[in-house]
Amino acid sequence: LPSVFCLGDCELQTPCGIQKCTTDFVSLTSHLSSALEGFDLEFCKALRAYSACTYRNSKVCRGNLVYHSAVLGISDLMNQRNCSKDGPTSATNPALTHEPCNYSGHTEAREHAGGEKMTPPTYLFCGLFGDPHLRTFKDHFQTCKVEGAWPLIDNNYLSVQVTNVPVVSGSSATATNKITVIFKSYRDCTDQKVYQAVTDDLPAAFVDGTTSGGDGNTKSLRIVEKVGGKYVEMHAKYIGTTVYIRQLGHYLTLAIRMPQELVMAYEESQDLQLCVNGCPSSERIDDSGHLPLHVMGQLLPQGGAAPPRLVYTLETATTKCHEKMLVKDIYFYSCVFDLLTTGDANFTVAAHSALQDVEALHPRKEHWHIFPSSGGGGVGKDSKFCVSLRLVCLILVVFF
Repeated sequence: LPSVFCLGDCELQTPCGIQKCTTDFVSLTSHLSSALEGFDLEFCKALRAYSACTYRNSKVCRGNLVYHSAVLGISDLMNQRNCSKDGPTSATNPALTHEPCNYSGHTEAREHAGGEKMTPPTYLFCGLFGDPHLRTFKDHFQTCKVEGAWPLIDNNYLSVQVTNVPVVSGSSATATNKITVIFKSYRDCTDQKVYQAVTDDLPAAFVDGTTSGGDGNTKSLRIVEKVGGKYVEMHAKYIGTTVYIRQLGHYLTLAIRMPQELVMAYEESQDLQLCVNGCPSSERIDDSGHLPLHVMGQLLPQGGAAPPRLVYTLETATTKCHEKMLVKDIYFYSCVFDLLTTGDANFTVAAHSALQDVEALHPRKEHWHIFPSSGGGGVGKDSKFCVSLRLVCLILVVFF
């Protein structure tokens, strides 16, 4: 009898919700990996939630083949994973499963709440190494003086300041001997944390002695020591940011990846940020990526005066840098520049490590290598030989 009355308005019945059950299950398990500890526990919780959802839809879905396939599939998976039918279940609303202090989950949570597909966050890279050479968030490459303390980053979430000192007497080239990183207080994820590194003191803890921020379970901010006293990483999950700091020789290098929307979250008064806007023109040593050769020649033999460090010629510097870097990009030429300027072979390692940091953190592989060009931007195949040619000219002037 009910089926007879239904003939005219069956469409008013509650639709089968098996698709929603399946979508929720996929959302609950997509981030899980069978290689991780606790996988079976979380997978069984998600399966029980999936099973409960199908049970709630059993009446309206009883004629749906997809529903019956799902029920059988759940049973098979529970047997394979030795899941008990009784026990805790995952939250059926995937939005509730996202960690509030995990930036990578924010987009997914907003997407689920709004019901619209959102564009994945864009990440930017900035690096500082050598004499110093700066790669900005816009992938502009500059060599600067910037002696003293300068802000690399200063936004609503993070501040990074570096201090640079002269490398060689009489040269305008400087290098970094101090880095201060301030992770600003953020909701319930972390209190303000300050990290400070100076030459020969690269700690594996914040200045307050702690190694993490947030509560002990989430660790939304943490320091990882990779090489004792020489290399640390800082991972701030709540702002999707990673920072590498190294000591190579007597100087420090820094590399950072941060979401674009957070990079740009700053006030007008905070516009002096080297990673965002580059070095002021008065502090630039290079010319559109081309390194200044008058600085490079200062350690070449002149009047028989003994150089303060090992003397490199164009040939020996090129050979030394080529041992570490096969591609003659701006990192290679920076290596040559640093060797001829300082005579310190540690700068070769710094240039190579800086490129490795790019490969580890920069989101776009096609932008890893930068080549100097005559137009101030872009990649020029012929321009890669300009520095070498000008170096030869300088050496001829010096000797003759």
